[in-house]
Amino acid sequence: MNPADSSAHPLIRPRRGRVSAAMRDLVAETHVHPRQLILPVFVADGLSEPRPIASLPGIVQHSLDSLVREAERVVTAGLGGIMVFGVPRKEDKDPRGSAAWADDGILNRALAAIRDAVGDDTVIMADTCLDEFTSHGHCGVLDPCGNVDNDETLPLYARMALSQARSGAHVVAPSGMMDGQVALIRDTLDRHGFTSTAIMAYSAKYASGFFGPFRDAVGCSLRGDRRTYQQDPRNSREGLREAELDIAEGADFVMVKPAGYYLDVLTRVAEISPVPVCAYQVSGEYAMIEAAAANGWLERERVIDESITSIVRAGADQVLTYWALEAAQRIGV
Repeated sequence: MNPADSSAHPLIRPRRGRVSAAMRDLVAETHVHPRQLILPVFVADGLSEPRPIASLPGIVQHSLDSLVREAERVVTAGLGGIMVFGVPRKEDKDPRGSAAWADDGILNRALAAIRDAVGDDTVIMADTCLDEFTSHGHCGVLDPCGNVDNDETLPLYARMALSQARSGAHVVAPSGMMDGQVALIRDTLDRHGFTSTAIMAYSAKYASGFFGPFRDAVGCSLRGDRRTYQQDPRNSREGLREAELDIAEGADFVMVKPAGYYLDVLTRVAEISPVPVCAYQVSGEYAMIEAAAANGWLERERVIDESITSIVRAGADQVLTYWALEAAQRIGV
């Protein structure tokens, strides 16, 4: 065979693995399953029916009743879990965020209602952060100069986590990026007998511009920004270090947030982590795709599935995504 013939008729043909849908499925390297997906949900105090969130089309602030129904759908769909965020009344916010650990606070009431309804049939997760509950919107208490005081905030996180465990959460998820938060929460839970309550640490959480719709969803009162405690988007090694610290302090899961724009960080964390690695496909990622699809600029379902698959391909064991219920009907079924 002369060189010309060899060039015209290649011996190695990677396209053989793409000739049909069945063949592509057979050789696919990445598979996403419903049990890998976690649904984030919002529950607002005082609602009698769900309230749409303008910046997150298709997503609502739930009432307690509608939240329970959503949790039941999570079970039926075979999702991995449900992550609950509480939205208190404005008048219940204060500088310390005390409604966060109140037994009658909206988040703890919601956790108890879900646990009563579905028991252990799915994994019930609770956001463990003060930002929804503080009158200033920051993730911790402020010092006299207006800066978030790391060490004064830690006992409040521990108190919040303990109240969530008592209310029925299987997993508490500290997301405030305070140094030492995992260690103190783990110690507090263990000392009070909640040795089986897991910690999902928001380890590599960046000071991202993609959180905007979320702050709308929780009615956040933030003034200023969170760059003194969330990570600088320019840094990758820092995310790895934060994950290693949380693992050393007893985290059962670590998380990278946002997901889609930090896939390099996600991959690096997944390569070194001895515990499961989660990634949060955040509100801004959701809103952009929904907006583009509404304008006819993208194939909506195809892009949703591709975006979630890319997060798993990069190393995520679990993905928090607002499309979890919808995607479970298509991906990996």
